[in-house]
Amino acid sequence: MQWDGNPNIVLGVKTLVGVSLPIQVKNIGFTGVFRLIFRPLVEDFPCFGAVSVSLREKKKLDFTLKVVGGDISAIPGLSEAIEETIRDAVEDSITWPVRKVIPIIPGDYSDLELKPVGMLEVKLVQAKNLTNKDLVGKSDPFAKMFIRPLREKTKRSKTINNDLNPIWNEHFEFVVEDASTQHLVVRIYDDEGVQASELIGCAQIRLCELEPGKVKDVWLKLVKDLEIQRDTKNRGEVHLELLYIPYGSGNGIVNPFVTSSMTSLERVLKNDTTDEENASSRKRKDVIVRGVLSVTVISAEEIPIQDLMGKADPYVVLSMKKSGAKSKTRVVNDSLNPVWNQTFDFVVEDGLHDMLVLEVWDHDTFGKDYIGRCILTLTRVIMEEEYKDWYPLDESKTGKLQLHLKWMAQSIYRDS
Repeated sequence: MQWDGNPNIVLGVKTLVGVSLPIQVKNIGFTGVFRLIFRPLVEDFPCFGAVSVSLREKKKLDFTLKVVGGDISAIPGLSEAIEETIRDAVEDSITWPVRKVIPIIPGDYSDLELKPVGMLEVKLVQAKNLTNKDLVGKSDPFAKMFIRPLREKTKRSKTINNDLNPIWNEHFEFVVEDASTQHLVVRIYDDEGVQASELIGCAQIRLCELEPGKVKDVWLKLVKDLEIQRDTKNRGEVHLELLYIPYGSGNGIVNPFVTSSMTSLERVLKNDTTDEENASSRKRKDVIVRGVLSVTVISAEEIPIQDLMGKADPYVVLSMKKSGAKSKTRVVNDSLNPVWNQTFDFVVEDGLHDMLVLEVWDHDTFGKDYIGRCILTLTRVIMEEEYKDWYPLDESKTGKLQLHLKWMAQSIYRDS
């Protein structure tokens, strides 16, 4: 369908500095592919009871913005912010799985309406190598995430000041209405205070790529525009942990949802919460996954050369992000492939919200040089209890760490 028109739409826009502006929207042009669903089928003419209308594919949406009696370019970033808001609102109102149900024959067609089918929990872990948008200092990044782009359905992270490799470690939950077609969209912005935030980059992941009940750990490459396929500029990456839990048990997955304020990941990890009677008695309480984390730093490979002799003297500093507990390995002299085989135990009070940070340093007689780091959430070790794996060093051209992690849990509860 192609539609062009020149309606007279005036929006009342209130800015962060308190200025109210009348914005006129003109010259709207729209092209898209629509999906029409004729159901239920009936014996009476015209042989279907209702029509569901939805936009299957948006191809083009153009319009012109103008301040009534003024210049919209007088406020930097205003035009871009308003345009993004309008596009998101239009897209959410008609794009599948949102649909408009039009009754043809009188009847109850509530089963055709959009309904929640599950819950997506997202842990926004970190980002790395973000593009710097500031002339002085570094960007102040924050993230916005959504499945449907309306303001009340969009989640915002805290701002990390002056950092191109921010660590957030924040949890968010989203209602899923069609896991086969919906996406999670992540947008990373540079916080500009009272001015409009500047987009650093965006990424998306299809929910159909997630295995229900299984945590997926992903790094997503940031691009300028999700609709432009070719974007070779490096804008950075964002690190997410995703867990999709469908509602109901008809799909063979035990539904861990109970009447409490726990996140869905907490409910999966705390398997005794499927007892509704016990769960109701724990209403308004959060689970704390508490225990001992045992970390064995086994070895490293391909450590980058640090001295004139073509070698390095590496050691590893281990720290817990939330508690601040620290330990470090011994120094292995003159090696780019050091072997430590040292084990460290950390008492963790809140495993779902803590992180393990491992920094590799080069020891020098008169100081030390930073080589790179690995940042791990505890989700995998809590769910698997024990595993061994290699992790590449961030902020380093080469190098990787081999770790063995083991978890001994003791879950307790706290009033929220």
